[in-house]
Amino acid sequence: MSFFPMYMDMSNLKVLLIGGGAIATEKLEKLVDFTKEITVITKEVSPEAQSLIKDHCLTLSQRLYREGDIQGFDIVIVATDTVDLHKAIYEESRGTRVLVNSVDDTAYCDFIFPSYIKRGDLTVSFSTSGASPAFAKQIRRYFEEVIPNNVDEFLQKMKRLRTELPKGKERMQKFEEMVREYMEKNFRSQGKT
Repeated sequence: MSFFPMYMDMSNLKVLLIGGGAIATEKLEKLVDFTKEITVITKEVSPEAQSLIKDHCLTLSQRLYREGDIQGFDIVIVATDTVDLHKAIYEESRGTRVLVNSVDDTAYCDFIFPSYIKRGDLTVSFSTSGASPAFAKQIRRYFEEVIPNNVDEFLQKMKRLRTELPKGKERMQKFEEMVREYMEKNFRSQGKT
């Protein structure tokens, strides 16, 4: 079964990340794009993770995970190399409203991390439902080259116009025309269509 693609406002959600190594750091780098309500529990923390925690004023508990630590969190990411811990935390979360991601183990996941591009208000994600994260990463890299660097400027203009122009068919047609012109100018002129 495939995972449902969903974009979620995480600004008021509490996130728990368990782990402090390279993979945990990679997840942390993605999470801080969307929320700063992050607590990290890990016995050992990499210098890169430590830097992210400090730079974004995140909470760090430098210790091993204890049963019950997931209480009060909305999302839990388990990024360790201990499969038994992934399974135990996932099972502990059943019957609660806590969503769990066990890195590299979709059997213990309520959701997965897509590979994504974020440029201002534009977020484009790619997923293989866990079949091949390497493929998702490579296709993301391809589209990073295709999407124009000025896309956020255009989106900010569109956002402003949405507040200025009255709703209705004329506004929708104007926006469709503006987007079509932007795409033609910024994609075809670069040989990207």
